[in-house]
Amino acid sequence: MSLTDLENLPAEGALLGVDPGAKRIGVAVCDPRRSIATALDTIHRTKLAADLTALFALYDSRQCAGLVIGLPVNMDGSEGPRAQSARAFARNILKHRDIAIAMHDERLSSAAADDAMAEAGVKPAQRRSLRDQTAAAIILQSAIDRLGAIRS
Repeated sequence: MSLTDLENLPAEGALLGVDPGAKRIGVAVCDPRRSIATALDTIHRTKLAADLTALFALYDSRQCAGLVIGLPVNMDGSEGPRAQSARAFARNILKHRDIAIAMHDERLSSAAADDAMAEAGVKPAQRRSLRDQTAAAIILQSAIDRLGAIRS
């Protein structure tokens, strides 16, 4: 497999959403029918091999059909160092596992995660630990919503 567009992901099965950061990787999952994304876990980055082992354990335990990785595009649509890092992370995944991966624009997902947690009454002290996985859920939900629109 290789990096692909959303519409070229396998047509069925759960997807894992990933928000890769420098210190943490937020992870979310959607149901096999791809109707709702749910925050799943936060992987605290150490070494690439350990990070990927943790990610693949989540992927396998949920019997996922592919990954959606957040692409931190600048507000003007250009790609900077953070986007290059996300693409490098995707390439590293592909070196270790042959799975379908799509990149998806994640502009403002962390801000949306903070807003959603505030509205849900999550205390500020708890928000930091949940921010990355909540952002991953927002990225994944946006991707599955787009997939639904494309396929209908």
